[in-house]
Amino acid sequence: MTTILGIAGSLRSGSYNAALLRALVELAPAPARIETASIRGIPIYDGDVEAGSGIPEPVRELKERIASCDALLLVTPEYNNSLPGPFKNAIDWLSRPPADIPRVFGNRAAALCGTTLGPGGTNLAQIAWLPVLRALGVRPWFGRILGVPSANKAFDESGALIDEKLRERARAFIAGFAEFAAGK
Repeated sequence: MTTILGIAGSLRSGSYNAALLRALVELAPAPARIETASIRGIPIYDGDVEAGSGIPEPVRELKERIASCDALLLVTPEYNNSLPGPFKNAIDWLSRPPADIPRVFGNRAAALCGTTLGPGGTNLAQIAWLPVLRALGVRPWFGRILGVPSANKAFDESGALIDEKLRERARAFIAGFAEFAAGK
């Protein structure tokens, strides 16, 4: 079984990106399984904190979850045409100390997707993540793009994905990524 760890890069309780991640969990083909994780509780990166007391427990726990999965799915919001600060901050902590990067991220299959209220569907955020993915040494999957524009029309008030065409795109996206992660 292929285990994918999905992380939504938004802290908002009604996050459309968290809703997209839940939809992808539902649509994942067997035998792949998507587990979810959160960046909530990860403090702002501070080298003095790292030097004084080490890696905070929420960071340590998430690092171990990433290190034990087969693949990483980053579901990213787009803030000001780029990647969101809280998500990037979490990755900055997760990449500490630098000697740990190969164990946590090295050659791990990774994919990006996301949703936004605007018309761009997180395309610019996904592009902004590329240098970060390179620095982490992951094996990015570029088989399909899943950037969802106008999230308020694609999801209902409960966060359910209601756009059927998008649902099929999401199903194809996660199936392709699961196949890539399994090495097929």
